Amino acid sequence: MENLDLLVLRTLRDWRAAGRRALLATVVRTWGSSPRPVGSIMALREDGAVVGSVSGGCIEDDLIFRYTGAQQLPTGAPAFVKYGVSADEAHRFGLPCGGTLELLLEYDPDAASLQQLVARLEAGQLTRRTVRLVDGAVTLSDNSEPLCVGEGDAVNVFGPEYRMLLIGAGQLTEYLATMALFSGFAVTVCDPREEYRGAWNVAGATLLTAMPDDVVKAFKPDARSCVVALTHDPKLDDLALLEALESPAFYVGAIGSRRNNQARHARMVEHFGQTDASLARLRGPIGIYIGSKTPPEIAVSVMAEILAVKNGVALPRAVDVAQAKDGLAPGAAG
Repeated sequence: MENLDLLVLRTLRDWRAAGRRALLATVVRTWGSSPRPVGSIMALREDGAVVGSVSGGCIEDDLIFRYTGAQQLPTGAPAFVKYGVSADEAHRFGLPCGGTLELLLEYDPDAASLQQLVARLEAGQLTRRTVRLVDGAVTLSDNSEPLCVGEGDAVNVFGPEYRMLLIGAGQLTEYLATMALFSGFAVTVCDPREEYRGAWNVAGATLLTAMPDDVVKAFKPDARSCVVALTHDPKLDDLALLEALESPAFYVGAIGSRRNNQARHARMVEHFGQTDASLARLRGPIGIYIGSKTPPEIAVSVMAEILAVKNGVALPRAVDVAQAKDGLAPGAAG
């Protein structure tokens, strides 16, 4: 599954390019709890078709009710709408207790501007989209300030899709790749071993056959990338991990028990001149401790940790697999 923002923007671009009327709704403020974070977007076409989400569903239903039909969709400058001001309204729209959110509604966004934005995101550019509130005019820039509503402008920052590079095409990789795809990651899998590639069967993931360290170099991990080694084979994992550690990837990790990870650490220090400081970003054992023993459960634990790191959530050490009593990664053999 592609990045949700890109899906919304591509779909909205296509609607507008085809001459269909539509609006773009963006969550610009929240108070208390809210079902979707600031910056979330959805697009609504004149006939009620919807892509994206700004809530758990009830607000989308209300927007469809208000604006479905060409005669009901306004024209002109963007407008704000607020949900959850009263307890009754919060309950009616499925907002958590005390939750309030405000949306910016843009009517009939310009198709050419949407195409420019999509092209920038497809090229991997972090893009600041500024909407002039008086008339809805849009400008795009490379600045990466967070979403805000200021004097006369509303700003949202769109990033390129998150990417995941998995080393090894075994069964665990199939489960992890599947979870990553439906979490919005673009997934690349690397395995030079023909016996493992022959059984690979995950649609939507790119499968490469070169040596992993060469693939990491070509992949050029950025701050929206993660690299995960899953082969247990030092010949495949070690050099690739070292290449990944030289990048700004937000997550670099390897499967294995604590003993295996200690051995990997020692190899990298002894043979590759690494230090404790240079290896500090290398995660292992990976995953959060959930007592998992099977490949799908291990994949759940690893995906959960990757998402926590991506979202800036500090995992309590009590559930960090590295602190598990037996020292094993979930289900990983020593």
